[in-house]
Amino acid sequence: MDKLDALRRRLEQELPALLEHHRVPAAVLAVAVGEETATAAAGVLNLGTGVTATTDSVFQIGSITKVWTATLVLQLVDEGLVDLDAPVQRYLPELKLGDAAVTVRQLLSHTAGFEGDLFTDTGPGDDAVEKFVATLDGVAQLFPPGELFSYNNAGYVVLGRLVEVLRGKHYEDCLREYLGTPLKLQQFSPNALDAIRFRAALGHLEPEPGADLVPAPFWSMLRSNGPAGSSLAMSAADLVAFARMHLAGGAGVLSAESAAAMVERQVSLPPLGIMGDAWGLGWELFDTPAGQVYGHDGNTIGQAAFLRLVPESDLVVALLTNGGDAMGLYADLIPALLKEFGGVEVSLPPRPPEEPEPFAADRYLGTYASAVADLVVSQDDDGRVWLEQRPKGTAAELSSASKSELVLLEGDTLILREAQGGIHLPLVFLGDDGTGRARYVHSGRATRRAG
Repeated sequence: MDKLDALRRRLEQELPALLEHHRVPAAVLAVAVGEETATAAAGVLNLGTGVTATTDSVFQIGSITKVWTATLVLQLVDEGLVDLDAPVQRYLPELKLGDAAVTVRQLLSHTAGFEGDLFTDTGPGDDAVEKFVATLDGVAQLFPPGELFSYNNAGYVVLGRLVEVLRGKHYEDCLREYLGTPLKLQQFSPNALDAIRFRAALGHLEPEPGADLVPAPFWSMLRSNGPAGSSLAMSAADLVAFARMHLAGGAGVLSAESAAAMVERQVSLPPLGIMGDAWGLGWELFDTPAGQVYGHDGNTIGQAAFLRLVPESDLVVALLTNGGDAMGLYADLIPALLKEFGGVEVSLPPRPPEEPEPFAADRYLGTYASAVADLVVSQDDDGRVWLEQRPKGTAAELSSASKSELVLLEGDTLILREAQGGIHLPLVFLGDDGTGRARYVHSGRATRRAG
């Protein structure tokens, strides 16, 4: 297609300067319309070795893996082995969640309601996922199942274990057999042992804000979180092949009914502006006046990936990166490509008002606690409102405490005045603790008030 050829040439010219501007070491961008694809690569896969990026380079896709896990689960539904509305404990009787009523559907749509940002190291063995699920005994139930969207990494590890038990095989082997092989993927790596065979990207981090990027101290996150997105890596072409299968109604890998079910709205999200408007069974859904858009984003240690699909235009856009301001790069590339080739407009993350309005902060003040961080909202003598983020556990090893000013965006939504990681993080305050104060602060995850 002449238009895609022109795009490829344009990207090859423009991508290096964009990477330099956003301090992204390397990126691969693929735009596919029907069976035609334009792919461009630029930059360096590892600042320590100087290996350059090519279009077949392998990057980690992070939480986009969740859509792969969801696809494996829906294959089990196709075979009559799983009922989406059955309690997951029917298939995993050893699982001891805080609420035994949690269903497979609720896990897929992030509405299970239990503490989800759990990253327990259960070792490098093939039993890592099994051991992780055993650690969920007594995990905190934040709200009744089905009540609210709250992004849940641990829930997807449970789904990975469901796949293991019903298939009688390790999760990574299921990825290979039920997705990698039928899709004829060429640069596809479920773990670090596979990735070494390819031209693999390494993530990069800032030792402190504003410092030069340095190679990440390790290639991937914990094997125990594999089904949630800790290690799956592939080329942009392989990610596009997976997306095309979904656009084609499952294409023999998944039934048309299940492929359609995955993009049916299961739950609406709070008005954050940094995620989709709703969630399906695995897919993140974006509302646009011109038609449906769905996709997913992913982050691992120093790597970020973005995937968008526009079914009405048979369009797939995939961006893989390995550090720096990946969100800024996304903002400069993806919305324009979706409009040019898909005829749809997606919103960019919100920004704080130039002249913030005063607001009554009493409802928001206090401490909100999760397994990975305490969020403390306070007000100083001048009336300014602050968010202090205090990482805990594994998160404390990868990031340090920070304090940022919050200003009013709209309604019960506050937003960081200064950007972090290229984003002015919005916080939606929800519910009532019985005294007029918010019960939860929501930034994609619902974090419950602790004081």
